[in-house]
Parts: sequence; C-alpha cells; structure tokens
Amino acid sequence: MNWARLASALAGALLFGAVQVRAESLQVQPALVDVVAPSAASTITLRNEGTTPTNVQIRIFRWSQVNGEESLQPTDDVVASPPAVTLLPGTDYVARIVRVVKRPVATEEAYRLLVDELPDASRAKTGTVRLLVRHSIPVFFGSQARTPPSLDWTISRQDGRLIVSAHNRGGTRLRISALLLRDVSGHKISFGGGLVGYALGQSTMRWAAPASGRKFATKGSVSISGQGNDGPINALAPVVAAP
Repeated sequence: MNWARLASALAGALLFGAVQVRAESLQVQPALVDVVAPSAASTITLRNEGTTPTNVQIRIFRWSQVNGEESLQPTDDVVASPPAVTLLPGTDYVARIVRVVKRPVATEEAYRLLVDELPDASRAKTGTVRLLVRHSIPVFFGSQARTPPSLDWTISRQDGRLIVSAHNRGGTRLRISALLLRDVSGHKISFGGGLVGYALGQSTMRWAAPASGRKFATKGSVSISGQGNDGPINALAPVVAAP
C-alpha cells in the first residue's frame, strides 16, 4: 500500500469535507501507577465517554532505556486482568495490574501499560475515519530502599542537532518537563513547557533538541533547567564529542 498516496488522499478529502473524522472517548485513570513493596498490585479505571460500546485491549511491557533509546519488551512478570474488556457507554471499569513474579524488587522496575481501543468493523461507516485511542501508562514497582534519582547531564552534537543525554545513577526514575538549555553566551534552546520524557533508574536517555542550535555552544558547559518529579531541575552539563 502506498501510504504517502493514502495520506494525501485523506488530507484532500478532509479539506473538501468528503470525510468526517470521529475520535472515540476512552479515558484511563490514573496517568501513572507506582507500587511500593511489599504491595504487588494496583488498579486502573477505564471509562467509555462515547455513545456506543467499545472493545479495549490491555497489555503490559517491560520498559527500559538502551543506548539512549526507549525499548518495550514483552513480559510475564506483570499481568493485566482482564487483558480485554468491552466497555459500555458512560460506565467505569476497574482493571488490576499485578506483579506475579516472586523475585524481590531490587530498586525500581519500569513497565508501560498500553490500553488500546480495538476497531469494530460492524460500526464502520463510509466516508468516516475513526481515530482509535491508545493510552500509554507508566507503571513502576519499587522497593522501599530505592534511592532517589541522581543525574549526570551531557550535551553533544550529532548530524547538526544538539543531543541532551541524562545518565541516572539513582534507583528511581526522573520525570523531566519544561527543559531549557542556555549556553555561556546566553543562547537558549527550549523543549517547550510539556513533558520531555523519563530518565529511568540506572539508565541513560537521550533527546534531540527541537532546534538546530547552530549558534549554540560547541565547547565548555551548558546550563540546564527544567521540572522534575518533586521540584526544579538545575544542572551544568559539559559539551562533549558526539557519542
């Protein structure tokens, strides 16, 4: 299938009003699950705000950061119950998230819970594009002895882009938002006011700056500010050779 041609045709149809786009109203709460030992289970609440029943699939994956990139892998250590459900309109449904492996949590284990709305061919309508919803919920299982996040930051340049690297030596993740870089000449690069991502415990994560940063520092150090789990982030990062 020629996806570029399909996208172009869809864009044209939307422009001239030939296609209606309808998004469903699947809601999931909470936005993050954090379970501390000896507890091994928690719950999420699903809600269908639409006008018709909707089928939902619930899956969980082990979440890691490898070579500065996100990785999701299938796991049997944690299960979602039930793995699928039909939600009636205007109703809540509670699903359980259970860590079934008997191995003690050493520091903090990270998972991603994917809640997907499934297509229903019987409800397909000609001239309508239905946007299916996916929620990706962070899930953490931690020991009482887990250590707080402790980050080492570095800045490098790769293919004309600035790369921000965060190595978390601690045992707990750090949620990073509103990230801002400032060099010694006062040049700034902002990642915006929203979520940038997570630096998982004992892992390294990298993000490409949203601007080329051609005038930005190529040596020395860079000031980093932002917002973390429990307060502001303020750090100095050396500018290093590309990884």
